[in-house]
Amino acid sequence: MRLFRRTEDTGLGRGNRNPRGIGLLKLLREDYETHDSSVLEPGFWAVAVHRLGNARMDIAPRMLRMPCSAAYKAAYLAVLWGWGIKLDYTVELGRRVRIWHHGGMVLGARKIGSDVHIRQNTTFGLVRRGDRGDKPTIGDGVDIGCGVAILGPVHVGDGSIIGANTVVVRDVPEQTVVVGAGVRAWPRRSSPTLEFPQACDASALPVASELPDLSSGALARARPSPLTPQKAGLA
Repeated sequence: MRLFRRTEDTGLGRGNRNPRGIGLLKLLREDYETHDSSVLEPGFWAVAVHRLGNARMDIAPRMLRMPCSAAYKAAYLAVLWGWGIKLDYTVELGRRVRIWHHGGMVLGARKIGSDVHIRQNTTFGLVRRGDRGDKPTIGDGVDIGCGVAILGPVHVGDGSIIGANTVVVRDVPEQTVVVGAGVRAWPRRSSPTLEFPQACDASALPVASELPDLSSGALARARPSPLTPQKAGLA
């Protein structure tokens, strides 16, 4: 009877989803070097627990795997409760994935490619609770800023950059920079001119000549007219 065998992934949580072509120890060493060769990096431990959670699926029969499953779940909860990084073993995780910082990270993607950089307060997940299988796919070499939300069955193309606090709910082509609420994108190698929304018309604000004289105790007597939404350009 073989205690260890490479199992095929026939469904979420039913097989080993670690990258093929590299052993577990070499894979963990690569993850360690990706995180600046530091055991103090929470991201390294999150990835390491993920790797071990998948590797245990090669242990057969299931009765022999149960102690490893209990150890994995304890380590998984320690990473989740201690550092706020939720990375289920059912996520297909590529090589050299770097998790910068920690806290508020829910990485519920279908697949995360190789050489991906992820920062704090990032969410990969569903648009609606009922869409259990509609999870995003992150391509290779994607750089994701802090506070990003990538939701639904979208695909983020290889080499793209997702700016901080961006919400992505549609597919992103390869080599694309996306910022804001996912409504503004351009080819990565271009140099776009950013356009910011105009929230207030500066010409409608009072100029210095229209302000009251605040010298010689006039501050207490000043009664400037209220600035209405029409004057501020907000109506």
